[in-house]
Amino acid sequence: MKRNIVVGVSGASGVAYATRLIEVLIAAGCDVDLSISRTAAGILKKELDLDVDLDRFNPATLKLDRGVDLKDKKLKQIRAMAGISSELSNVLSVASGESGEVRYCDCRNLAGRIASGSYLTRGMVICPCSCSTLAAVANGFGVNLIHRAAEVHLKERRKLILVTRETPLSLVQIENMRRVTEAGGIVMPASPGFYNKADKIEDLVDGVVARICDQLGVQNNLSPRWGG
Repeated sequence: MKRNIVVGVSGASGVAYATRLIEVLIAAGCDVDLSISRTAAGILKKELDLDVDLDRFNPATLKLDRGVDLKDKKLKQIRAMAGISSELSNVLSVASGESGEVRYCDCRNLAGRIASGSYLTRGMVICPCSCSTLAAVANGFGVNLIHRAAEVHLKERRKLILVTRETPLSLVQIENMRRVTEAGGIVMPASPGFYNKADKIEDLVDGVVARICDQLGVQNNLSPRWGG
């Protein structure tokens, strides 16, 4: 049975973590309910040169098909661990219900499916999570669908992971992290590990995404483990 995971992309630097996370989740057979803020759309263009139209969203604009021929060995291993056939040519394919799919949720629509606790999920990740989004979650005010969905995950006692991207931190931001943690959320700053002796930036990104997947219970072989 597929795992249903909400991914919110808010307006912080580090959108490469989000695109790789989505790619890995669908390759592992997870359906992704994706919501992207207006600011995040601008950062996707600035950092990754991706033109994302939030009014007429097409998952192909995120270029999640870099593993189209499964040359990405990590994706191939993830698919194997998830029991997914490596014969499928595209990580966006939903043939035979084997791979996951991306289902877009407009962040302006507060009546979207992920705004209700009756819509079942296996968890939510906000990646990257801006400090304004952190503040919204910590203080329970939902300006957009990402905020509301996070509030739902806290009240329903489902896993909520905030991949924060900010330095240095003010006392206000630290207090907001504490409030989210006490409410049951997980604050996971995007802190790449250098003990893996990464050869390229993508390896550092995979290290962070691997830790997120671990929290979600998604098997992966994205990055070497300490002592392994």
